[in-house]
Amino acid sequence: MSGEDFRTLHERLRRAARAGVQGGADGGADGGRRGAHRGALRHLTPARVAAAAAEVRLGRTVSLAAPIETRPGPDNPEPAKHRMTGPAPGEAGADGLHFALDRFAMNVHGDADSHLDALNHVLYDGELYGGVPAVGATAAEVRSLSVDLVREGIAGRGVLLDVPLLRGVPWLEPGDHVTADDLTAAEAAQGVRVGPGDLLLVRVGHRRRRGELGAWEAARARAGLHPEAMEFLAEREVAVLGGDGNNDTAPSAVADVAFPVHVLAVHAMGVHLMDYLQFEELAGTCALTGRWSFLCVVAPLRLPGATGSPVNPIAVL
Repeated sequence: MSGEDFRTLHERLRRAARAGVQGGADGGADGGRRGAHRGALRHLTPARVAAAAAEVRLGRTVSLAAPIETRPGPDNPEPAKHRMTGPAPGEAGADGLHFALDRFAMNVHGDADSHLDALNHVLYDGELYGGVPAVGATAAEVRSLSVDLVREGIAGRGVLLDVPLLRGVPWLEPGDHVTADDLTAAEAAQGVRVGPGDLLLVRVGHRRRRGELGAWEAARARAGLHPEAMEFLAEREVAVLGGDGNNDTAPSAVADVAFPVHVLAVHAMGVHLMDYLQFEELAGTCALTGRWSFLCVVAPLRLPGATGSPVNPIAVL
């Protein structure tokens, strides 16, 4: 995709998102104001959250997060740091009450750990989502787009589209793209349809490939969505996008934009992204039961002002 074509797509999706906000797409009298604040979460109305509860049939929960890693690797040069800070020397065997304690530190937006991107994560042409200037914005404006926006959590209907299953392969090779046609074909093959307010999860098999072949430098080569596939999300009014990779393909399909899907999703459309999730157990369960939709609950950490958070989404089938 040429840089000019990408900017045309970006502007088209941004205008469509703004039109939805101004039209009160979340159904309330103050829909425009609240919609602008919530981004694509405006599609996830209380009625749709309540309806998502009906997706629960088995009473089974499945984690969609990978274990946080503390060892460096080719895709994780800055791994999370974890150390026990207690009990103090001599306390473990001593009488009375003592506590084991921990301290964690991590690069939230790395290429290994499961995380959520807030709407203040992507800067493009000097702006954040909603036209907020990257320079000169008030602290309140920036914080309004932070992880604090989803401090109450995200709960709704999750839909898993398994593209490797569609193509009859265990995973997509690094550099391969998921297109809008792939998404519609996966819907047809799986007997499910993505709708307004859904949490769309797209499996490319990144985690399975990594588990079987070992880690590689995912920053340079990985499977993901083609930028044009974002029109599918806009048409269906998807609230959240999650992938078992970065969601963006590497090398990028756009020469001068390294992460075009991030720019389109977060910056133009106000869609929260979840990167590097784990879908293998979920995909197996969905295939076994023949049901690819479920209640999905996401609970980011309460980090006011932060651009992202480690996350452990739970599918409830």
